[in-house]
Amino acid sequence: MRTIRFLGAATAAAAVAATFAGIPAAGAAPLNPGLVPAMQRDLGLTHAQALTRLAREDAAGQVGASLEKALGDSFGGTSFDAATGKARVGVTNPALVDRVRAAGAEAQVVRYSARQLDSNVQTLNASEKAAPKSVTGWGVDTASNRVTLTVLSGQREAADTFVRQSGVDTAAVDVVETPAAPTPHYNVLGGDAYYIGGSSRCSVGFSVNGGFLTAGHCAALTGGGALTGYNRVAMGSFSTYRFPGSDYAFARVNSNWTPVGQINNGTRVTGSTEAAVGASVCKSGSTTGWTCGTIRAKNQTVRYQEGTVTGMVRTNARSDHGDSGGSFISGNQAQGLLSGGDTVNSFYYPVNRALSATGTTLVRG
Repeated sequence: MRTIRFLGAATAAAAVAATFAGIPAAGAAPLNPGLVPAMQRDLGLTHAQALTRLAREDAAGQVGASLEKALGDSFGGTSFDAATGKARVGVTNPALVDRVRAAGAEAQVVRYSARQLDSNVQTLNASEKAAPKSVTGWGVDTASNRVTLTVLSGQREAADTFVRQSGVDTAAVDVVETPAAPTPHYNVLGGDAYYIGGSSRCSVGFSVNGGFLTAGHCAALTGGGALTGYNRVAMGSFSTYRFPGSDYAFARVNSNWTPVGQINNGTRVTGSTEAAVGASVCKSGSTTGWTCGTIRAKNQTVRYQEGTVTGMVRTNARSDHGDSGGSFISGNQAQGLLSGGDTVNSFYYPVNRALSATGTTLVRG
């Protein structure tokens, strides 16, 4: 008789293919189909305005690149003027204004060349370790012809001191206050590892609004605890879970992480239509990676030593400890969350049941 096991949290030691018409210019490359709609939404443009802007931005970039070579040390940088649809090129030598205009760009006489501004950034970079934590960054602002240094609100004095002590040209630096420090953003992808309480490991199932679904026993049998991602960066915590009886959990993530409708091998998740018995199904988990098989049977009751789970699906896709919670997908349709298995079979808890029980919505790719 084969022993059925749940693939519990492993310890850390264990291991639209269509193209878009694009910019209306000869030889222009096709655009990502989502680009123009996103510009319409976020920039308040019509479809035609978005295409026109893309064409003008492309032309402005080419003019700016040409003038950068032609103007040499007098070049003060290029910015795009959305009002005129032209490149605005800075020059430190007024005698070169007509040359800039002849090239089809607007001319702006500026104090600092692009090379001077870049040099000031390099000076600040060399003093980076001495910068107070309240300073969140710095860089060239071509439009203002300055280096802009950002600091948390109320900490300007500390920033001014750092600028003076860095050896940079203080007249070339503008200090700007910002309400919050930047943080890195990581994607939540199906099949990636996550850690519970710093040591036990399970796998992400599917991204949902606010976090991700995974196996309930990953929370129930470890006592929960703070979650960290595959890279050991703080991730969040379990919001709700159930095991035994069912085997699902909803983990809510913090602002460092963005749930994405995708498996970690690039497969997009476009829905959760249930596949039929006999259909192919593949799994992604943090131990055995991407494995495939077929759906053998549904509505399976599985008796683990730790408790019984009902309503599961049996498949012959290979899995092992640490894969728990990982994604089962058929084509682009999410199927379930890996629960456990024996030497021949793997069992997953249906994702639609987990979505309904947690009140979450699948993030689609």
